[in-house]
Amino acid sequence: MDSIGSARMDGNLFLINSQGAGATSQLQAPSGSVSKLDLKAPAKARHEYEKGYRLLMKKDAPGAVAHLTKSIEIYPSFVAAHNALGTAYLNQGDAGQAVEQFNRAIALDDHLPNSYLNLGCAQIAMQKFNDAESSLKKAAAIAPMDLPLLTALTYAEFANQDYPAVVSGVKQIHGRKHEGAAVVHYFAAGAMEAQGNLAGAQSEMETLLAEAPTSAAAGEYRQMLEQIKDEEAGRVAGSNSGLNSNPQTQQKLVDAAQAVDVAFHGPTAAETFQRVQKAMQDKKEETEIAEAEAEPDATCVRCGGRPAAVSSGTAAATPDRTHDAPTATLRVAVDEVAIFFAAVDRGKAVTNLTASDVEIRDNNRAPASVVAFRNESQLPLRLGLVIDNSNSVTDRFRFEQAAAAKFLKTVLTDKDDLAFVIGVNNSVLMVQDFTADQALTAHAIDQLVPGGGTALWDAVGFAAEKLAEHSESQPVARMLVVISDGEDNSSSSTLKEAIAKAQQGEVAVYTITTRDATDKTGDGVVGDHALKTLSALTGGTAFAPGSVRRLSSGLGELQQVIRARYLVSYRPSAFQMNGAYRAIDIKAEKYGHKLTVYARKGYYASPAQSASSEQ
Repeated sequence: MDSIGSARMDGNLFLINSQGAGATSQLQAPSGSVSKLDLKAPAKARHEYEKGYRLLMKKDAPGAVAHLTKSIEIYPSFVAAHNALGTAYLNQGDAGQAVEQFNRAIALDDHLPNSYLNLGCAQIAMQKFNDAESSLKKAAAIAPMDLPLLTALTYAEFANQDYPAVVSGVKQIHGRKHEGAAVVHYFAAGAMEAQGNLAGAQSEMETLLAEAPTSAAAGEYRQMLEQIKDEEAGRVAGSNSGLNSNPQTQQKLVDAAQAVDVAFHGPTAAETFQRVQKAMQDKKEETEIAEAEAEPDATCVRCGGRPAAVSSGTAAATPDRTHDAPTATLRVAVDEVAIFFAAVDRGKAVTNLTASDVEIRDNNRAPASVVAFRNESQLPLRLGLVIDNSNSVTDRFRFEQAAAAKFLKTVLTDKDDLAFVIGVNNSVLMVQDFTADQALTAHAIDQLVPGGGTALWDAVGFAAEKLAEHSESQPVARMLVVISDGEDNSSSSTLKEAIAKAQQGEVAVYTITTRDATDKTGDGVVGDHALKTLSALTGGTAFAPGSVRRLSSGLGELQQVIRARYLVSYRPSAFQMNGAYRAIDIKAEKYGHKLTVYARKGYYASPAQSASSEQ
């Protein structure tokens, strides 16, 4: 419900443009970032807001101000109206009034990234770059994958002469898909030049030209590149000075900045829905599932562009799954394999297994020896919770919220357990970072509001990386829980890429579909298939409660699996460290009962890339 249509760099300022030309941050779509308070707005307030918003889109700022002011008079807690009114003031050139409205929006609801983004843009317009950097960093902490937002932050850091932050941020942006954000390399080049790193500046300018060869500013970019080359070669006086200390180069920097268009390219969610029909989306997702399920070459140890992760995640596979494609590499130290598994009996956790209760077959052979066997249910838990709050789950979202909050309350039982919460619609929203405080996680879940598209694979990939990168001083159990209907229509990454990140990060992904068992439509079949593939290929489990009202029951089953974790280390028979794929089959029996075992189906016999803590 935010009114900002796009952000442009004009001269050295990002100016707010409500026309909506070009694509914007998904946070700026009407359904991209909604406050729960706005759902309580009375009809008269919403009517005035809608009038004001339409006038804002028509660039009638005075008219917009009049109606939006009335809307706020009727309902002072209308967050979207404060953001829209701030934008109208900013379009009139009244940045001070704009900042006041954006600050009021933040005071009412401080978990919305678009309010901080709006505030940061207003502060840039006022040339308060230090404040702008701070505001945009807060926005980025909530929406860490939004490229237009990260581009604005990079500019604010550059304008604030926070050059190390520019270089670090651009490195992260370049490490992921960033179409339409090539200009960040320009800021990185300027930052490196200012730090005296001419070789680095040259490399960034070359990357910029490679990514945006047809940019309107390409000519200026090439001139800047030649200037840097000349300075590096020492053919220009003052070659040891940075761009900002060379008057001629400084002017080039300003001139080039004025020519750079940072209108954020790519369709908004609404345009996407209009252009891409659901049948085409289903076909795309089916293709992604097929790619993810495709069995890799048995000798492939570098599939996906990076070395396969040495995984020791909770090894679980869906009992009724129809695919047994090989998954990520397990931890292999010399000739020793370590793998997690879980065992349940009629849906209840079995927590008293011994090595004699378990049979392992590695490449159809019994192990040469079992080195260690232990119950891992007491390991500190690192849990990421991804909750789908897109339009597709609107009618069942309140059940999702209640079940998710109850699940975290029951599963986070140790003082050392930590969890974070991510909401996903058009954007990936970090609504609560790692915490042991159940009140904070419950509050974060309660603040989510359904609306917009679904960038599910972006969320899964980000969450898996976050779990993997969290510094630990002791062995922990890492797992990701995804509550969704499995539909994805807004991600920049694919299902296969999300699975690869989970595998590389040693993260088991457990999925719970919110789809009703009676839903046999194309959407339902494809979505559930995608969730099963995601869990099966990352060592997790796919749960299908059958109806959203049984969601708590499905999460209860997951809790039993989490409580029934074991780690077994063994030396395989006839083992060769040759990169070949080796199948694993684990069976367990207790008191005459054959147990259901959740375990990965195999591994590649390749050495660990580096020592890592156990999952």
